[in-house]
Amino acid sequence: MMVRIPSSPPAIRPLSADVHRPRWSVMIPVYNCSLFLPETLESVLQQAGSEDDMQIEVVDDASTDADVEAIVQRIGKGRIKYYRQPENRGSLRNFETCINRAIGHLVHILHGDDKVLNGYYSKVEALFRKFPEAGAAFCRFNYIDHKGDISYNQRPEMKQDGILKDWLEKIAEYQRIQYVAITVRREVYEKLGGFYGVTYGEDWDMWVRIAREYPVAYSPEILAEYRKHVSSISGNKFLQAENLKDMSWVMNVIQEYLPEEAREKIMRKSRKFYSFYGLRVANDLWHATHNKDCVQRQVQQALNLYRRHPLLYWKILKVYIKMRFNIL
Repeated sequence: MMVRIPSSPPAIRPLSADVHRPRWSVMIPVYNCSLFLPETLESVLQQAGSEDDMQIEVVDDASTDADVEAIVQRIGKGRIKYYRQPENRGSLRNFETCINRAIGHLVHILHGDDKVLNGYYSKVEALFRKFPEAGAAFCRFNYIDHKGDISYNQRPEMKQDGILKDWLEKIAEYQRIQYVAITVRREVYEKLGGFYGVTYGEDWDMWVRIAREYPVAYSPEILAEYRKHVSSISGNKFLQAENLKDMSWVMNVIQEYLPEEAREKIMRKSRKFYSFYGLRVANDLWHATHNKDCVQRQVQQALNLYRRHPLLYWKILKVYIKMRFNIL
């Protein structure tokens, strides 16, 4: 029987020497996100090269909300390939399938509810050309809501294009990247394996693993957009407060990747960061769902991570006042 959540990084098979290798593989995992998928596909097609240069493929984890293949055919007109899992395998196994089906040298996993902005692929390719030692490259990005309106911008990691300095310790503190913004050399996945362990924060673990083994290139240009909405996999995790449980697991795994002298300090920073993050999620959940049980679960998990800052309790009090007086 298939294990939906691998307990160790799943193997990524090297390609045979006789396979034609385009420069790019844009792999689009989807599951019940048909409302957003056309916008995602169009964002790629607007800047796609030829099939010899860029593989584009939707990998459907047995969606039930729409005829995904028909959407792909209508938007892609034959340019975008389609593969459907024989049964729902879960997000991690679908990512594994994406990478194993990728034949390009550079692999971009683009979720079916996110989108790239014009210039993403040319900028990232330029980063890899300029910094051939880089195992991955990413850009700054926007957070958008279900309507596509910008909620806020990810803060820049540095002011100019380049290789990030002290990146292992920085990315180990908290998650700073979304899938939509980052491209990874396929050979890196072949060496390190795929995503595993949890279904929220599994990408943070991967980006830290990459940072331990390779330099990472970066551009401060905003060339990608990550969509936050309650109906996403992440949204469901938020409702059950499983997001912070998963992040706690990732924090403990990340400790193994760090120099021993840095572990305690980074763990303390991580726990503090995600405790405050959990309270922001609790506040957002109240406004989005008005579900007191969901909010209280988030608050409790936030306190399980970190309790030693007075500001935490002030933020908790503000959330409970909103719930007590039904302030929306």
